[in-house]
Amino acid sequence: MKYGVAGEYGRLDVLVNNAAVAAVGTVGDIGTADWRQVMSVVADGTFFMSRAALPHLRAVGGNIVNVGSVSGLGGDWGLAAYNAAKGAVVNLTHAMALDHGAEGVRVNAVHPSLTATEMATPVVESETAMAAFRQRIPMQRAAEPEEVADVIAFLASADARFVNGVQIPVDGGLRASSGQPRMF
Repeated sequence: MKYGVAGEYGRLDVLVNNAAVAAVGTVGDIGTADWRQVMSVVADGTFFMSRAALPHLRAVGGNIVNVGSVSGLGGDWGLAAYNAAKGAVVNLTHAMALDHGAEGVRVNAVHPSLTATEMATPVVESETAMAAFRQRIPMQRAAEPEEVADVIAFLASADARFVNGVQIPVDGGLRASSGQPRMF
């Protein structure tokens, strides 16, 4: 019996690690179960999926694109577990790019800011929350999922054949700012 993509289709060329769950809380108040769930889905999921895919990707010179978050490149108030898990994705991407580049496997990451997905619906549909985001994001809106997918597709393509170990924010200009609100 054939199992998985490589078994069914004969090969695996690209792995996109794109999973997230968030739990609101600081280190002082987040529960252990919530901490473990976030770390398990985000950090452990990226590790175990990558480990399972590597033999197949080595065989064809494939690549991995990890989906992190600008929250892993910086941080957000009240999202300690999510920030830590997405930060782990950043450094796991670096480590895998170093360890597996010579094997012909490229590893890169994209880091979206607020994106209009089901997970972000409560924020996107809140006029108060969106007003705050518009003050921080120069493009003054949430990303559309297709805008993030286009960057993933580029990194997965032969057009990016010499790109390895990069962290690309897909954030509407958020990281271009010092973090201060607009003054005028």
